[in-house]
Amino acid sequence: MIQNQRFIEYAEFSGNLYGTSFDAVQKVESQNKICVLDLEVKGVQSIKKSMIPAKFIFIQPPSMAALEERLKARNTETPDSLAKRLASAQEAFEYAEKNGSYDIKIVNEDQDDAYAKFEEYVSKTWGTPY
Repeated sequence: MIQNQRFIEYAEFSGNLYGTSFDAVQKVESQNKICVLDLEVKGVQSIKKSMIPAKFIFIQPPSMAALEERLKARNTETPDSLAKRLASAQEAFEYAEKNGSYDIKIVNEDQDDAYAKFEEYVSKTWGTPY
C-alpha cells in the first residue's frame, strides 16, 4: 500500500509502521462523520502537504516533566520506549511552537478543562456532534 501511495500519511515508530489510508478516511466521510486522527508530527506535516482539508488540534501536557511522570505512572513503558516517547514529544512541542502548525493548542493540565476546550472548538468548527 505504501508503494502504491494508498496512505495519506505513514511513519515508523518503535519498529512498527503506522498509517492512515485514503480509503479509511473516505469511509468515515461517506458516513457523514468527522474523521479524527491521532498523529505524530510527521503525520501532521504529511497531511498538510497533501492539501487535504483538515483541522489540526494539539493536545499537550503542561510540561515535559509532567508527561514523563504520567508515562511512568502507567507502568507500560520500558526505559527504551519511554525515551522514544519523550523524544517524540519534544519534537511535537517544538513543532507546535511554529506559527501555523496547529489550528488550536490545548494544554491538558486538567482533563475536564481540556475536554471542555476541545468540545468547544469542535462545536464551533463543525457544529454540535450530538
